[in-house]
Parts: sequence; structure tokens; C-alpha cells
Amino acid sequence: MSIKYNVMIQKEEEWYVAKCLDNSVASQGKTIEEALKNLKEALELYFQDEKPNLPKNIFITTLEVTV
Repeated sequence: MSIKYNVMIQKEEEWYVAKCLDNSVASQGKTIEEALKNLKEALELYFQDEKPNLPKNIFITTLEVTV
């Protein structure tokens, strides 16, 4: 079974932190690609003993506001 999850990536000092917005599982890496790879592994381990819930239908974007 394959499920798509919503993920947020944020740069924190020298690391990229990738966090699954659907269940709060997180991981990190020196690059975005490494952070995503590590998050994928973490999610696979997380769901190894638990049946996954389908993610919520949410849309993530950015919005520029003039202040």
C-alpha cells in the first residue's frame, strides 16, 4: 500500500527538518533530499506496527502580504 502525506520542510541552522503534518513524525538531514529520505524511513518504521489513517485533504501554500 502507498499513501501520500503532507510534509513541511524547514531549515534550522545547518539542518533541514522534514515533518509530516498528518501525524507529527519528523526527521532531519543536511540536505532537503536527505531530510525527505530520512522522513520516509521514519514513517515506514512508524507504520510498521500500526495501521495508517488516511491523511486529511489539506493544501499547503505560501502567501505574500505587503506590510
